Amino acid sequence: MTRHTTVEASDGIMTITLDRPDRLNAFTTQMMRELLDAFDEADANDDVRVVVVTGSGKAFCAGADLGSGGSTFDPGREDREGEPQLVNGVAVRRDGGGRVALRIFALHKPVIAAINGPAVGVGITMCLPMDVRVASQDARFGFVFSRRGIVPEAASSWFLPRIVGISRAMEWVATGRVFDADEALHSGLVSRVVLPDDLLPTARRIAAEIRDNTAPVSVALARQMLLHMAGARHPMEAHRLDSFAMHRRGGAEDVREGVEAFLERRPPHFPMVVSKDLPDLGLEDPPFT
Repeated sequence: MTRHTTVEASDGIMTITLDRPDRLNAFTTQMMRELLDAFDEADANDDVRVVVVTGSGKAFCAGADLGSGGSTFDPGREDREGEPQLVNGVAVRRDGGGRVALRIFALHKPVIAAINGPAVGVGITMCLPMDVRVASQDARFGFVFSRRGIVPEAASSWFLPRIVGISRAMEWVATGRVFDADEALHSGLVSRVVLPDDLLPTARRIAAEIRDNTAPVSVALARQMLLHMAGARHPMEAHRLDSFAMHRRGGAEDVREGVEAFLERRPPHFPMVVSKDLPDLGLEDPPFT
């Protein structure tokens, strides 16, 4: 079976490439499975410090593969994966883009999206839980769901307003229009726009800065703290979590190494690893049902 992604890991950076260039890297169930497997692999491998996600060819991801025509989103299709689960008393199968987005949300490694071309539908919603989004000048974006008669998926109704604000989010979702990289930059959807040839080098420079200078356990904890506190009702919730995390980390070997490396003006060599040393902050994700 031909793969729909490629995965390469070297020098602490895992690069996942959506690899269906003849279909503009359109999203499939197989691609979903491969992405979930890759993120599981990234979490299990302490040598992987950062994940970079990009697309092959001229697109990042043109959204769901519409090769099945009008039945593409039919809930009764036999190829729908997973057992139905109850939502509001109705048996439904989980949205595939949402499974990917929530796996990224739970990841212990930072994720950088290197958006090389059009990112439409699930092609952009899968990027929302990623930590850094860098775009090529050739990138185009569209939350086009209303133009296809469906609704935003991949938990984007949670992520998108928190990134760009409710007004801009609703404008993009209600119109379904496609917009350019400059609008994405000015709205905060992406943090940088670069020349096409500079895209992957830029993403990898950011990844290398994380790899070379930070404690992996600290990054994992900080990532989960920021993502979970985006929905907190009061800053006191963040204060409690910060205090607990500082208590758990304050006497750790990593902290001693980080301070001593700073005082001795040398690069740090953090001894602790995510697979063994990550403390539980009590931030468990709720079950689907």
